Amino acid sequence: MGDLPCQGCRMSITLKQLESFVWVAQLRSFKGAADRLNTTQPNISARIAMMENLTAAPLFLRASGTVDLTPQGQELLPWAQSVLHARDDFLTRTDAARLTTGTLRLGVTEMIVHSFLRPLMAQIRQDFPKLVVELTVDMAADLDTMLAKNQLDLALMNGPFQFQATGVPLGEYPMVWVAAPILGLPAGNITKTTLAQHPILTHARGTWVHQAIAGHFQGVPATLVPSSNLAVCQQMAVDGMGIAALPLPMVAQEIDRGELVLLPYDWHPAPLQFEARYRADHPSKTIATVAEIAAQIAN
Repeated sequence: MGDLPCQGCRMSITLKQLESFVWVAQLRSFKGAADRLNTTQPNISARIAMMENLTAAPLFLRASGTVDLTPQGQELLPWAQSVLHARDDFLTRTDAARLTTGTLRLGVTEMIVHSFLRPLMAQIRQDFPKLVVELTVDMAADLDTMLAKNQLDLALMNGPFQFQATGVPLGEYPMVWVAAPILGLPAGNITKTTLAQHPILTHARGTWVHQAIAGHFQGVPATLVPSSNLAVCQQMAVDGMGIAALPLPMVAQEIDRGELVLLPYDWHPAPLQFEARYRADHPSKTIATVAEIAAQIAN
């Protein structure tokens, strides 16, 4: 006689299946979900097929290379997300966050690199020792685009922000004018014409800082030298190759060492407003926790 099925037993949906469902829905790609979860596309397909079998309804429409949620999938997605959030809450409350695994795709601007990235990385390692951090350093506009395309989990960046996301304030950083002492700029009030006699080292074209500086010097013969690498801009200023408007934390040490001097000019680009930004529909609360850690360290 064969084994009889136990009374009340039934197959259950696993967390791996729910994760696969949520990531396929977000990325609209089985391959993208496989890459995100460090597995293979057949594994993702098998998990989704099992879920569809258990729910007795298709969750995705697959046609012409696109992946879209069915009405049933749209109805179930918030519930799947809430289960994953509850899992993260449980891990946090039991101090099992130290066992959290996976990859955090973190994007930062150079300003973050020059201010609090090192203590942030140390704190992440302490709180989440099994979490792998994949770091991208880029301009704010590019980080914003990557966040919108789900290529980043968390972006520490300055505004203006184009993509609507959850933002945790990280504070603001004033912009200052600096130059090498070798340029011999006067210690008293400096005029726009005096500044324009030297190359003006700026942020990359297309950034709001570059646009603000270009607008300020409109009508005055001035040579703007844009750079997508602020560290290069900083070093050029130290070498006496021009004057620069840079965030104060980037040049504080050089000012203390006498390699750069603050210029008494009465106009500055507006302070950089920074936020830790992540998608509101992200399935992991670990991202929100790391954003709060960044805010604590930054402030």
